[in-house]
Amino acid sequence: MPEPRDIPGWLNSTLEIGPALAFFLCYMWVKDDSFTIGGTEYGGLVVVTAAFIPIFLAAIATLWALTGRISPMQLVTAGMVVIFGGLTIWFNDERFVKIRPTLVYGTMATILLLGLWRGRSLLALVLSDALPLTDDAWRVLTRRMALFLLAMAGANELVWRTQTTAFWVTFETFVLPIALAAFIFWQISSLSEPEEGEDA
Repeated sequence: MPEPRDIPGWLNSTLEIGPALAFFLCYMWVKDDSFTIGGTEYGGLVVVTAAFIPIFLAAIATLWALTGRISPMQLVTAGMVVIFGGLTIWFNDERFVKIRPTLVYGTMATILLLGLWRGRSLLALVLSDALPLTDDAWRVLTRRMALFLLAMAGANELVWRTQTTAFWVTFETFVLPIALAAFIFWQISSLSEPEEGEDA
């Protein structure tokens, strides 16, 4: 197995965030259009989804080739993108791509909760080298992360079922990732602080 390697932060961010931004910009460009392909009419979201799948997979493959590692979250997301993007195209039904974030977040939450049920913090297995926390702190962080992911899954369901597609695309592209990043930063900062009386 290749040794993990570091790459410049701007390149890592481009590969991780670039496909989602491309998806957003392309959809906003064609959101009011329809396309007839092979005698079947497709809406803008379905067409953009078809273009997004190879772009996303290429970005993940490039990230793995450059760094020698890929996170479980990226693997789950890649699988869901292929499965539900493919269903969206096959059935010409944008509901499949809209429920993908729900299932990604729900799956990750379930995995974390199952790990806790078995007495293990799966977050610690992945991040312990980069983030020194006590066993108790890892359990707390894992539990909070699982509950937050479930909340995000619920929020996605609420938004796509009650709002316009354009609103959902914006929400899925910006609000959910920013909320997740802010939550992780907040939790890690609070749990990493030494307790009163403890040596720094």
